[in-house]
Amino acid sequence: MLQASNIHKKYGSLQVLKGIDLSIAAGEVVSIVGASGAGKSTLLHILGTLDTADTGEVMFDDKNISKMNSSEMARFRNRHIGFIFQFHNLLPEFSALENACLPGLLAGKTEKEVQERAAQLLDMLGLSHRMHHKPSELSGGEQQRTAVARALVNSPRIIFADEPSGNLDSKNAQELHDIFFKLRSEFNQTFVIVTHNEQLAAMADRTLVMKDGQIVLS
Repeated sequence: MLQASNIHKKYGSLQVLKGIDLSIAAGEVVSIVGASGAGKSTLLHILGTLDTADTGEVMFDDKNISKMNSSEMARFRNRHIGFIFQFHNLLPEFSALENACLPGLLAGKTEKEVQERAAQLLDMLGLSHRMHHKPSELSGGEQQRTAVARALVNSPRIIFADEPSGNLDSKNAQELHDIFFKLRSEFNQTFVIVTHNEQLAAMADRTLVMKDGQIVLS
């Protein structure tokens, strides 16, 4: 489903990625591990169209997303890609339901359609009784599950997660990890997860190890 070829990226004189090649199949859960500074998040951002490579190509279902302009890339990202970050990035003035709805509304879907989908996801994630609460009224685990609902609201083909449980205690981290595999089991959801959590990495179908801007083990 996703294939990256010869990805290079540098910031100033610092070469961050040094010729990355990888492929991700539909329904796979792939973890990316390595020391801080290895290039994991940079790679994730390039695969997810949040950043662009200096050289190389990213193909998604045989479509070269590296060749898209910024507006085409934004539309593609909104419709096909979901993101979960270490910090949930919820808008504080909006409820959990309203936060989860945002990508759907940006995609031009009707408010009724988006609210039904978001409410269904929040219910599945155990937040039916909390969906009208604002982020400040939610626990860390509840905030992150709201972010998961937001990532899923447009039924993306793939979800990129950057240290998704890095800000959670062990109990909430385990619950979040279980959610990922439940989503894969029920919806064939594809995940690419950058993590320092050894337990989550071990649960993945495949672990890619990065060192000094390269994949050294896959």
